[in-house]
Amino acid sequence: MRRPGPTLLPALAALLLAGLPLAGPVFAREMPTTATTAPASPRKANVVILATGGTIAGAGADASNSATYQAAKVPVDKLIAAVPSLSELANVRGEQVFQIASESFTNAQLVQLAKRVSALLKQDDVDGVVITHGTDTLEETALFLDLVVRSDKPIVVVGSMRPSTALSADGALNLADAVATAASPASRAKGVLVTMNDEIQAGRDVTKRVNIKPSAFSSQWGPLGMVVEGKTYWFRAPVKRHGTASEFDIDAIDALPEVAIVYGSGNMNPAPYTAAVQAGAKAIVHAGTGNGSVAGYLVDTLKDLRAKGTLIIRSARVGDGFVLRNAEQPDDQYDWVVAHDLNPQKAKILAAVALTKTSDTKELQRIFWEY
Repeated sequence: MRRPGPTLLPALAALLLAGLPLAGPVFAREMPTTATTAPASPRKANVVILATGGTIAGAGADASNSATYQAAKVPVDKLIAAVPSLSELANVRGEQVFQIASESFTNAQLVQLAKRVSALLKQDDVDGVVITHGTDTLEETALFLDLVVRSDKPIVVVGSMRPSTALSADGALNLADAVATAASPASRAKGVLVTMNDEIQAGRDVTKRVNIKPSAFSSQWGPLGMVVEGKTYWFRAPVKRHGTASEFDIDAIDALPEVAIVYGSGNMNPAPYTAAVQAGAKAIVHAGTGNGSVAGYLVDTLKDLRAKGTLIIRSARVGDGFVLRNAEQPDDQYDWVVAHDLNPQKAKILAAVALTKTSDTKELQRIFWEY
């Protein structure tokens, strides 16, 4: 390349000092442009935390108590204040709906909670809802919301296995993960979610399998994703009907019919089945052994109850797998329903919701296949 001659240098210097552009193939440069305004920050999602109590709001006598404590002691404002990073994830506000241990949840409270969730998600200024919940019946509440809240906005149910006062308490991180998940646009239309132990589980599938470990919740079909450092990572999506695809709507449900569970074992007595009906049960979930098996000496009792109008739903007490229709028992002949892959407690929830619309066994079986 030719260097500029001595007579050209003073002219070049004058041009540079004057701020004028240089022309010509040798000296032309495309100068970087500097933005005069910073790019707009993405809008933070608005997330409402509905607190219902449970271990995540529990307190023990000292830090060594991880399994001995009193649930439902810490109010929602203190739960939020204990995790300052929530404000970095979303605009968060809280409501105290209940302050109870989750084993004390009733059908009336399920309906009340779902109606509040539905109302909030209809608001333009609410992008997602988090429900803090005791772990004992968390899976039932998650499925119920999945069935009856007709919204694609994220709903995340979260709990903890250790109270906030315990060493290695898991509630703070679980709550942060829940808010991150509820705030993420990627969580939309995936049904009700449960965030525990860094995992994102489908509320329809997840169940509590251990009572003293932070890794208590899992699903035989595996998690949908994970939360790592406030970011969601997804690997699969649910295929069962939920949210806006559901035929059920909490706005049209004010009460749930009674459904009973009778646990299967060896040497059973027919009395619990008849007692459940006498107490008002419209359906009985038989938590059978193996493939939802029914002992030979119980068959006539269940056939008689069905003939008198009580619905019989065969589920299984085993942790995984699913109940096959017309295997073990001739369900078509007896007019019974099978729960497919739903465990007894989840089958109870779906049966109660379905009974608000129909008591026809063919329709009920369709519902168990689709949800």
